[in-house]
Amino acid sequence: MAESVLILGGGVGGLVAANELRKRLPKEHRVTLVDREASFVFTPSFLWMLIGDRTAEKISRPLARLEKKGIEVVRGEIQRIDPERREAAVDGRTLAGDYLVLALGAELAPDAIPGLREAGHNFYTLRGAESFRDAFASFGGGKIVVLTAAPAYKCPAAPYEAAMLIEYACRKRKIRERTQIDLYAAEPGPMGVVGPEGSKAVRQMVESKGIAYHPEHQITEADPAARRLKFAGGAETTYNLLAYVPPHRAPRVVRESGLAGESGWIAVDRHTMQTRHERVYALGDVVSIPLTLGKPLPKAGVFAHAEAEAVAKSIAHAVTGKGKPAAFDGEGACFIETGDGKAALGKGNFYAEPVPQVKMHAPGRHWHAGKVLFEKDWLRRWF
Repeated sequence: MAESVLILGGGVGGLVAANELRKRLPKEHRVTLVDREASFVFTPSFLWMLIGDRTAEKISRPLARLEKKGIEVVRGEIQRIDPERREAAVDGRTLAGDYLVLALGAELAPDAIPGLREAGHNFYTLRGAESFRDAFASFGGGKIVVLTAAPAYKCPAAPYEAAMLIEYACRKRKIRERTQIDLYAAEPGPMGVVGPEGSKAVRQMVESKGIAYHPEHQITEADPAARRLKFAGGAETTYNLLAYVPPHRAPRVVRESGLAGESGWIAVDRHTMQTRHERVYALGDVVSIPLTLGKPLPKAGVFAHAEAEAVAKSIAHAVTGKGKPAAFDGEGACFIETGDGKAALGKGNFYAEPVPQVKMHAPGRHWHAGKVLFEKDWLRRWF
């Protein structure tokens, strides 16, 4: 009997799950992907976009291209999810699957901080990365602030990379001597989940470039008119140009479905990615996986990708009886762009006990070249 898989979300996790399932399931079984957007955008490249090294056209692909592979693509707003029935209401139409995969990512919530949306550029969005790029193009000097508005956010290296790439771009444009760059972080140190040594290494990369680092600064309010940021404890700063990472939360439709647990995110088995509902899986940024050291597994595309492959193999095995179920093992890697055509690399096992075993590789041109190749290969492979 033909079965169907309904995948909600067309980001990294949803895209990989759809491709892998289509490859592994006979044609009579349906694979449906739902997303509100018409195109997939490769978000790791937003960092390069900040300094004018990428355009939206270079890093976007139409999701409709998946149709030629036999994946049904539905564009629309998901209004309701019923995990018991494995159903979703999309623009008034009810879609159902024998299997349901939730890959809806994290919702960015700048409005959780009064004034933040208007105060600067949310570079975790395409529009925000483009608007920063345009503002930076006419920037002749002054104070640039890079800000994390909450201690936990996806792509933990990104704000640190952004600060270093902006510093590099200032030198290229010969405005570095007239520019002060400050990084205000809600967290106590960079990428805390990689351990004290890795965190210290990233901080040294940032500070070696003359970027002032201010950890444990939790923003409480932004004043766009005065270009001023206020922090818990009374600290304040001014700026001429602001690039920020907003607070994150689970998408509204997930919160209203009852799927979000105590953490505010979907709880899953850390290896199979199964939720408490039968034949319902969740992966990527919409889940929270606690680690022994007290922090959750970071929200990052590399993990969404690996989780999606494991889920696809397990569903394909359940449907066809072929192959075997797969498990996500906590392995991951992250390029860290440092400017000057160089990048560092953090790589290891985040499920290792008692703490993640992550090795930090020093910045080099080969790691930057690896990230460029990764971008090209990723967009070619999945479309």
